[in-house]
Amino acid sequence: MKPFEGSIKMSGWTYAKSGVNIDQKSEAIEALVSEVSYKRQGIGQAVRMPGLFASLIDFGDRYITMATDGVGSKLLIAEELNKWDTVGIDCIAMNVNDTICVNAEPTSFVDYIAIDKPNSEITEEIGKGLQKGAELSNMEIVGGEIAVLPEIINGVDLSGTCLGYVAKDRIITGDKCQEGDLIISLRSSGIHSNGLTLARKVVEANNIAMTDRVSGLQGSIGEELLTPTEIYVRQVLEITSNHTVHGLVDITGGGLRNILRMRKGLRYVISDPVKPAPIFQKLQELGEIEDREIYQTLNMSMGFTIIAPADDAEEIASKYPNADIVGRVEKGDGVLLEPGNILYDHY
Repeated sequence: MKPFEGSIKMSGWTYAKSGVNIDQKSEAIEALVSEVSYKRQGIGQAVRMPGLFASLIDFGDRYITMATDGVGSKLLIAEELNKWDTVGIDCIAMNVNDTICVNAEPTSFVDYIAIDKPNSEITEEIGKGLQKGAELSNMEIVGGEIAVLPEIINGVDLSGTCLGYVAKDRIITGDKCQEGDLIISLRSSGIHSNGLTLARKVVEANNIAMTDRVSGLQGSIGEELLTPTEIYVRQVLEITSNHTVHGLVDITGGGLRNILRMRKGLRYVISDPVKPAPIFQKLQELGEIEDREIYQTLNMSMGFTIIAPADDAEEIASKYPNADIVGRVEKGDGVLLEPGNILYDHY
């Protein structure tokens, strides 16, 4: 298998080796869902479509959407650097970027902070990031909760839930993806807020402190990893308002495997992936991470994916500086990453 230009191709660190097995996570989710079977009757029923990034609730001529997510182990880097003012952006971003995957507009947000002991300096800094994320998303924070849990929490955990809406005739689910469509990538701001367990373990294994400067990176490696997650709300909703779009994919946990949520019976070929930013190249080099592993763990500078008819895709790519055509849709199954012919066939 031919490695990507400039990348390491050998057996090294994996997400599972760092402590996170995404296949076991999927099994745990399936076990939980199998026990949650009660169905509400009347207005407010859930719309059961597999593979969606945000849950849909039927409200007459509109769907209400709900998404929930957290910042994860990125918080450990914030703690090490004592820098808390950007993780609120991550919390917002991880939720709203999922919400827009069905073409819904985020409107409201509630946050949840679990902390071992009250610390107004930390919560004030977290609040700054939440406020910035809300502004970038054109969304209001309507409430939240701070739970003091010294017997459960050692430090800080931050998560939240986003409410949005979409008219039924404007919903995008990926079911219209078809052969001949092109795949557009919107570039990421960095590692975003997933895969940080792997990144941290790679850094630690090389005896690098988060405050250390590493060749090829600006600032310390910890500061690089803390770069807040890009928020795509305004751009994506503008694109879907002006162009025909068949699929929207947030490239978060699972990397390119997220594209498998789109219409089945098609092959999504990433033939011209975006050149990864230096942070990804450095992590791959330090961790001797195989291409297959890193592209199913990190976003590799491809933070959000749009699938659209060829004419629309070319117009989008020409209009937006952060948009690149990275592949195509053809007959077959799975997600194919070229060069190297790496196939992901299950989510």
